[in-house]
Amino acid sequence: MKALIVEAANGPFQLTEIEKPVAGPGEVLVRVHASGVNPLDLKIRAGTAGHARHLLPAILGIDLAGTVEDVGEGVEAFRAGDEVYGMTGGVGGVQGSLAEYAAVDARLIARKPANLSMREAVALPLVVITAWEGLVDRVDVGRDETALVIGADGGVGHVAVQIAQARGVTVFGVDRGDAADYLRSLGATPIDRRKPVAEYVAELTGGKGFDVVYDCVGAMDDAFQAVSRFGHVTSSLGWGSHSLAPLSFKAASYSGVFTLLPLLTGEGREAHGRILAEAARLAEAGKLMPRVDGRRFSLEQADDAHALIREKSARGKVVIDVISP
Repeated sequence: MKALIVEAANGPFQLTEIEKPVAGPGEVLVRVHASGVNPLDLKIRAGTAGHARHLLPAILGIDLAGTVEDVGEGVEAFRAGDEVYGMTGGVGGVQGSLAEYAAVDARLIARKPANLSMREAVALPLVVITAWEGLVDRVDVGRDETALVIGADGGVGHVAVQIAQARGVTVFGVDRGDAADYLRSLGATPIDRRKPVAEYVAELTGGKGFDVVYDCVGAMDDAFQAVSRFGHVTSSLGWGSHSLAPLSFKAASYSGVFTLLPLLTGEGREAHGRILAEAARLAEAGKLMPRVDGRRFSLEQADDAHALIREKSARGKVVIDVISP
C-alpha cells in the first residue's frame, strides 16, 4: 500500500510503498478514504509532542474515515463494507491514517453518520470525543443549566457548543468578535474574548456565573473567574500554573480532559467507540455538523494541508483525501 512517512523531526512527507497491514485479533482492517489534520499532528511531526509518544519515523494521522475491508478474530460489531470513523492512531507508536489501509482496534471506531460524507465524518473524532468527555462524561451537563465554552469557534469548541445545545443547555461562547454570527447560527450567545470576564459574567448571569465552563484554549484563570458557586470547570488544554483559590472559594470543581489516554494506555478504549456512536446519532438527527475547510488535498499534497494549519488560515477541519472523492 501507499503511505506517507515522516523520517525525522520537521522532515518532509515521503510517499512510500509498504506492506499492507492485516487485521489481528480485535482489529478491523480499514480502507482509508479520508484523514483529518489536527494541530497535534504538526506537533508530532515537529518532534515537540512528547505527551503523544509517537517516535519518528512514523505514519501520522490521528483521525480516519473509511470502509471496513476485513475483520480480525473476535470482532462481531463490524463486517466488510461498513463505513466507519474513529480516532485510531498516529500517537503512541500506532500507525496513523495517512496510508491507504490501517488495522485499527475495533473498540476505537463506530459506524460513521449516514448523512455525512467521509470528509465530514473524519472532521469529528478527536474533537467530538474531547468535547463529549468534557461536557458529558465529566459533568453530565443538562437542561436548565448554563454553559460557557471558551474558544467556542475552534475545533473542539464549535462541537462542544452543539453537544450542549442538543442537551437543552443555554450556551454562551467566547471567541473573536468576527465569530459572532457563526456562534449565533449554532444557537450560542457570542461573547467577544476582548471583553473582561467580570463584565460579561455580570451582564449575562447577574454576577452568578455559569454552571459549567469548558476551557478549550488554556484560559483556566478566566474559567475559574466565570464559573458559578458549586459549578464545574473542565479544560482540554490544562497547561501552565494557575491559582486554585478562585475555584476553591466558590466550592467549584475542576476536571481535566486528556483524549489521548486510551490510545496511549489501552485503558478505556470502549468509551471512544461509545462516544462516536452517540455522536453519529446526533449528526443523523441534524444536531451536529462539523465545519470542514473546503480546500482539497491528496496524499501527495499533505505538506500543503499541514501548511494551512501552521499558518492558521484554515476555516474548519483540514482533510486529506486518501481516496479521491
